[in-house]
Order: sequence, then structure tokens, then C-alpha cells
Amino acid sequence: MDERLDTRDAILKAAMDRILHYGYGKTTMAEIASDCSMSAGNIYRFFKSKIDIAEAMARKINVEVFQTYAELARDEDRSSLERLKEFFIYRMERTFELLEKDDKILEVAEVLGEERPTFANEQLAQERIYLSEILNQGVAMGELKLEKDANFTAEMLQVAFMKFGYPQLWSHLSLEKLHREITGVMDIICAALRSKSQ
Repeated sequence: MDERLDTRDAILKAAMDRILHYGYGKTTMAEIASDCSMSAGNIYRFFKSKIDIAEAMARKINVEVFQTYAELARDEDRSSLERLKEFFIYRMERTFELLEKDDKILEVAEVLGEERPTFANEQLAQERIYLSEILNQGVAMGELKLEKDANFTAEMLQVAFMKFGYPQLWSHLSLEKLHREITGVMDIICAALRSKSQ
């Protein structure tokens, strides 16, 4: 493997360990550099700032999420509505558990939302690719009838389920209560999307 990539990965791992232990606000670039046995100046060759490290952390965490979305989009053995439900429930459960397990991750999410809003928009755009694919398959199979194109519909679904994307940022409900809410919202939306012939 490329030595530069190895060094970058080592920095990212050290940064994740430190941030998840002490928190984003209490972590400095100098401490991360020290954990990697390198100078603070050297670390800036790989990451221009601490927020760049936070973004790289989030990207690394999101790799598994996008793999799951891709699998859902390819799974044509189940209906598009079943896959849409699983998509949003998986997203909610995974994020809820991640943020419940470690409040330091919530701190990173809040900082990223404030300092890098374009990152969140990019992640939503990536998510829409998989949602649009599921929606288009549903239309092709005669399961769904969309009033607008799939990309617009996917974006509106994201808006409808925004609260469930990062539930701890919006409320302090238990996962059980969130399940009740997301199921209710999903049932209403599925009824509206379902083709009249179904």
C-alpha cells in the first residue's frame, strides 16, 4: 500500500481514538501528532485542520451505511416499499445506536453540521442515488406511482424523515417511541406512493 495512505490512515485512527475518548473540543492537532509520534507540522501535510479529520472520520463511518444502501437498491426479491421502509429504519437505528453508544460522536456530528454543511448535503445527495434507484424500480415493477420524478421524490422522503436521520439532535425519545413514529410516517407515505393497481 502507498506509504502516504498508510500514514494518513494512522493519523485518522489516532485522531478517532483520541476524539472518541476526550471529545472533539478537547482534542488538539498537536496531541494527535504526538499520538502518531510525528511533529504537529507534519500532520498538516495530511489534514489541513481538525475539522478535516472530523470529516474524514464521518466518511469512514459512512462507508458501511452506503454499502447497506447499495445492497437494498440491488435486492429485487422484495418490494420497493419494503426496501424503502428498511432503508429509513436501518438509517435511524444505526445512527441512534452509534450516538447512544458514544456522545463524542454526537459532538462530531454537531460540529460537522455547523462548520461543514456542504458535507451533510453531499451525504444526502449520495443517499438520494440509492433511494431514486429503489423508487425507479418500484415504478418499473408497477408497485409505485410517483407524482414527480424519482430524484425529487427521494429528496422529499429525506425531508419527511429528517428527524429520524439523527434522532438525538431533534429529540430525546427512546428507540421504541421513534419506531412508533417512523412506522406511522412510513405507513402514510407508502399509502400515497402505492400504485392504485396494487
